[in-house]
Amino acid sequence: MLFTTDHDEPRRALQKFIAAEINPFVDEWEKAEQFPSHALFKKLGDLGFLGLNKPVEFGGQGLDYSYALMMAEELGAIHCGGVPMAIGVQTDMATPALARFGSDEVRREFLAPAIAGDAVACIGVSEPGAGSDVASIKTNARSDGDDYVINGGKMWITNGVKADWICLLANTSDGQVHRNKSLICVPMKTKGVEVARKLDKMGMRSSDTAQIFFDNVRVPKRNRIGEEGMGFTYQMVQFQEERLWGAAACLKAHEYIIAETIEYTRNRKAFGKTILDNQVVHFKLAEMQTEVELLRALIYRAAEALIAGEDVTRLATMAKLKAGRLGRELTDACLQFWGGMGFMNETHVSRAYRDSRLTSIGGGADEVMLTVLCKMMGTLPGTKGNA
Repeated sequence: MLFTTDHDEPRRALQKFIAAEINPFVDEWEKAEQFPSHALFKKLGDLGFLGLNKPVEFGGQGLDYSYALMMAEELGAIHCGGVPMAIGVQTDMATPALARFGSDEVRREFLAPAIAGDAVACIGVSEPGAGSDVASIKTNARSDGDDYVINGGKMWITNGVKADWICLLANTSDGQVHRNKSLICVPMKTKGVEVARKLDKMGMRSSDTAQIFFDNVRVPKRNRIGEEGMGFTYQMVQFQEERLWGAAACLKAHEYIIAETIEYTRNRKAFGKTILDNQVVHFKLAEMQTEVELLRALIYRAAEALIAGEDVTRLATMAKLKAGRLGRELTDACLQFWGGMGFMNETHVSRAYRDSRLTSIGGGADEVMLTVLCKMMGTLPGTKGNA
């Protein structure tokens, strides 16, 4: 069983925190197009939620991945997508490789404050010409004695405006594209790091997302995570947790929109009966609830395999793909049932419609997920299957 009674107390504590410290302020943060990340992360850090499955010697709880998954699922109860995404970047996107492969020195400097909530982290992979195509990044870190000198730029960086450090993927040699990259922790206040602009997004309005430039940024090589040239591999491993997190964070968000839609359509009348009384409406909502449960089962299965030490690339990829597709279908259907009110920004279903669209893009677009699966199935031209 993935969850036991041991998960009950932290789950209740997180639910209480979300209800008291986040949801009452979401509308305000959405209008401001930012939230107080340092203050909120510090509160989460004090409660131990930023390092549930991180090493205890650096301030983590040392628990297994089921606790991180529990947290991801509960964050879906936040009434927007931007805040949980920002938290997920801190816990499951910018820090897993650091926790797993980083030296004690670099973990003390960057991981410990991220776990404590004393520092906000971001992950720097995507570039204007290399979004889901990670192998094609151009940002480079040239060797100069004991330092790297970094030049290039990153795009669509969640937490990028307010971050204290970035887990940066850069080319550290001219070798083969899957063996020439390294992950490097770069303090954002380092000379030459420029947050060029805060991006204006369709959804996820409460999170800050940046375009960042690096102009002869000098950092010590000791800031590198693990071995030089292993960054692509580390990032692919890190993607397993990122994609599972992204899928798990959708579950309660989808259930909330279904519940709100049921309530609205039960009370809204047209042509002498409630909207919910129409078979096309209550059948569709039942179908969507079933799809959410099927997605939950897939995510739980993947999480159990991850805890057992298995490579879950296939299952995590499937979960990420399904979560994105379901988010688009579910929010579109529910918005339609709200009619004119669904088109108003004041409704949660409208916000969910905008926010959920990112799931099919961020962390690897649907088409990349399908390519990965086809490679594993041996159906992609020029490949042989290992499934």
